[in-house]
Amino acid sequence: MKGSYKLGKVAGIGIFIHWSFSLLILFIIFINYKSGHNTIQIIWSVAFILCIFITVLLHELGHALAAKKYNILTKDITLLPIGGLARLERIPEKPSEELIVALAGPMVNITLAFITGFFITIPDTSEKLMAELANGVNAHNFLVNFFLVNFWLALFNLIPAFPMDGGRVLRALLSFKLQRHVATRISARIGQILALAFIFFGFFTSPFLIFIGIFVIIAAQIEADNTESKFILKGFKIHDVIMKDYQKIDANEKVKKAVKLILDSQNKKFLITENDIAVGTLNRDQIIMALSKKGDDEFIYNVMDRNLIFLDSDSLLENVFELIQENKSTLMLVMENNKLAGTLDIENLMEFILINEVKINKAHDEK
Repeated sequence: MKGSYKLGKVAGIGIFIHWSFSLLILFIIFINYKSGHNTIQIIWSVAFILCIFITVLLHELGHALAAKKYNILTKDITLLPIGGLARLERIPEKPSEELIVALAGPMVNITLAFITGFFITIPDTSEKLMAELANGVNAHNFLVNFFLVNFWLALFNLIPAFPMDGGRVLRALLSFKLQRHVATRISARIGQILALAFIFFGFFTSPFLIFIGIFVIIAAQIEADNTESKFILKGFKIHDVIMKDYQKIDANEKVKKAVKLILDSQNKKFLITENDIAVGTLNRDQIIMALSKKGDDEFIYNVMDRNLIFLDSDSLLENVFELIQENKSTLMLVMENNKLAGTLDIENLMEFILINEVKINKAHDEK
């Protein structure tokens, strides 16, 4: 995620914090100052926010370590003002596995609340509780606030607003009876309806609810579309969508050659060869950057991407879908019997998905 800074590693997982987190700290300081709180009070409030984000980190590590049990690695964890984001290499597709991974995070919060409960005394009436919390976070109510926040974090995350934890729990439960893409579509729609409620109440309560609502709406749609795409690709292999007609450029040519090919055709990605052996790839953005920085007389071998991505022609498309998405700006090489059989890029794959989606819908309408 752009604008994130690495704090270190935990269990081999990179921990990042987004720059916007500093805005939250400034906001807390501003609110406390406007409320007339002294310096000590402000320090307690900032310390409390930092403790909450440590619990958010533990929450995300709960997901990550549960996923690791199923041989799913976590790329990194990023702390944001609206919470944490653990990027798993893939989402577990077995309903039982997704259920455990989704519940692992809220269980961390429940455990922290349970442990904190041994060190505090909760007032016996709501009036006394509100009176204790009325003056903000301080040394006397720090642990009570910590207990309540962890309790509410667990409860909030279990709201069935996909792709929040509760939404993933809902999809996992639905997936025991329904196909995964159908379960995802239902969970996503429920999540988006709840997200609209977040946005509505956010205007009257907290702007963070608005941000969470927007995130849920966008993320739910993206994951629903991805799951639908993987369903459409089910059973197909890379050789079913391979591009055998692709544009090559010799590494010793100059950038002006690539510019001419862009202007003369619809090609935007090129395979770079030397002595008819693939040595790199080049896309339109890289060509434009090279043109602006080094001019059109620069040699291709100085600006090409040397990191080649190889795909086996017999691999199932659904298994490499995430890999292709991650490298959407790159032309990938398809190998068959250790020989270059063709290429594949995200545009061609999406066209393949669109065509097959139309075929499926047509077949469904004819039944």
